[in-house]
Amino acid sequence: MLTVKSIPAFNDNYIWLIHSPDNHCVVVDPGEAAPVLKVLEEEQMHLDAILITHHHHDHVGGLSELKRRYPNINIVAPADEPIPAVSRSVEDGDQVEIFGERFMVLGVPGHTAGHVAYVGDGKLFCGDTLFSAGCGRLFEGTPEQMFHSLQKLAALPDETEVYCAHEYTSSNLAFALVAEQDNPHLQRYREEVSRLRAQGISTIPSTLKQEKLINPFLRCDQPSIKKSVANKATGNSDVETFAALRRWKDEF
Repeated sequence: MLTVKSIPAFNDNYIWLIHSPDNHCVVVDPGEAAPVLKVLEEEQMHLDAILITHHHHDHVGGLSELKRRYPNINIVAPADEPIPAVSRSVEDGDQVEIFGERFMVLGVPGHTAGHVAYVGDGKLFCGDTLFSAGCGRLFEGTPEQMFHSLQKLAALPDETEVYCAHEYTSSNLAFALVAEQDNPHLQRYREEVSRLRAQGISTIPSTLKQEKLINPFLRCDQPSIKKSVANKATGNSDVETFAALRRWKDEF
């Protein structure tokens, strides 16, 4: 099993550092270079590669400086996103090897048009597609695309650890508890999250098992969610329920 360390960045971003026992590492979505370089120096790690999920600045802003410091670094990024200095472009169905573990590339458009996720070793690095108790905004994709991307992630094994790129859990729960007021799993999770955040502890990683119980965007087939958006949705399909739920969250 690979070890994952979080590197906080900006106000609520997480840059993920995946490291091997011999102090080599890979980072995911380095929006800033400085906190990555600080950890590399403090823990005497060697950076082998960078994985990118999508092109937004808070995920790629550190690339140029890291490339300058590590000229031979491998930068793996989605083929359909405008990202500079890429060593290898990947798309849905491709595979990436990280310290002997095989990671599958999943195309998950919605937040952006070419967004990808990486899954392997029981870990899912999903950028801004899936958050704990929430999902990403639709900046470039359609509700249909995002719904199907989330369904693709939900089909992974329940024990899969979810390493999303932001600490949005508390604010997502505020909406989720309105969207599904009688969900006992949500109420218990809110207490756990409140306890963790009060101690300054991250709520990430979550698990897909947890998300299927508490994340309204993964529960669009549930009567409770359909009832909540009945006066907002254009129809009763799961996709129409998702679209209404996402619009509601945007205004929340």
